[in-house]
Amino acid sequence: MQNIVTRNQATPAETAPLPTTTREIQLAARPTGAPTAEHFALVERELPALAAGQVLVRNTWMSVDPYMRGRMDDRPSYIAPFQLGAALEGSAVGTVIASQSGEIPVGTMVSHFAGWREHAVLDAAAVTPIDPELAAPQHYLGALGTTGLTAYAALTDVARVEPGDTVFISAAAGAVGSVAGQIAKALGAAKVVGSAGGPVKTELLLTEFGYDAAIDYRAGDLAGQLAAAAPEGIDVYLDSVGGEHLRVAVDALRQHGRVALVGAISGYNGGAPAAGPDLYKAATKEATLRGMLVNSYFPIFGEYIGKAAGWLADGTLRTKETVYDGLEQAPAAFLGVLSGANTGKMLVRLG
Repeated sequence: MQNIVTRNQATPAETAPLPTTTREIQLAARPTGAPTAEHFALVERELPALAAGQVLVRNTWMSVDPYMRGRMDDRPSYIAPFQLGAALEGSAVGTVIASQSGEIPVGTMVSHFAGWREHAVLDAAAVTPIDPELAAPQHYLGALGTTGLTAYAALTDVARVEPGDTVFISAAAGAVGSVAGQIAKALGAAKVVGSAGGPVKTELLLTEFGYDAAIDYRAGDLAGQLAAAAPEGIDVYLDSVGGEHLRVAVDALRQHGRVALVGAISGYNGGAPAAGPDLYKAATKEATLRGMLVNSYFPIFGEYIGKAAGWLADGTLRTKETVYDGLEQAPAAFLGVLSGANTGKMLVRLG
């Protein structure tokens, strides 16, 4: 990411005595099926003293994301599971209020991976300075964060959009999808079709996020709706849902179609898996179905931020946020993102 150190004017909170305790959300129990509020615990604990090379960050915004559901289960995956009785973690931004690092002075705004808590003691190498003059700090968790990077990498590398393509995007009103539709248009797609739940969200796809057509999957007949929106078929599909969406998209692919397998939120809470795609049909279409993990694209984060910040500034990229206030609301925000309650990026404002 960008190598920017900012020295912001201290606020009264930063000149006050440093905190000795903080609050955090811990994993209280592992869920079977859909998680509930009982699987989380709000705990106060002491903050350790800073060692050489460490900083104390006062978190101001944190992200909740669908992939976190998998980390609540104790099973092998591409990222370690959350531990019982320990703080959850995830992307956050905040301000350094104490520093034992010559590289990260007090007042620096940073992003890091120690969310789900109000303060974090971190090695300087674990934080990335951000530029609040380039964009609002919370954008570094959304359009300028891994959310935006996921959409960008999916459509420029994993399932590359070519000028004139027809692109289909599921969870299109969510954090990744709301950005992806606009990036697809910027890359030259001739038509971008999005799927979302309910008439309010589908209307936003058309009026706010630049989609050419919108499908309400809750209305049923997903295949029929997609055929009506893209009778010529689709060239690219960005999949965040899996199940029926993936099956219908593969059926609609044109020859040499490309699919970016970004997520499968329809199956995150377990239960009987939905019918998957017809892979023989994919083979006869010479289609490409390729998975992606966003951390594989961290080397291009700086490139992406440079482009996306320009898109935000000139209005090419428009964003929406669903915000919960206070650390105690983080579990509710997370449960909301699993149920599709958010429009755009789901965030928790901490201070």
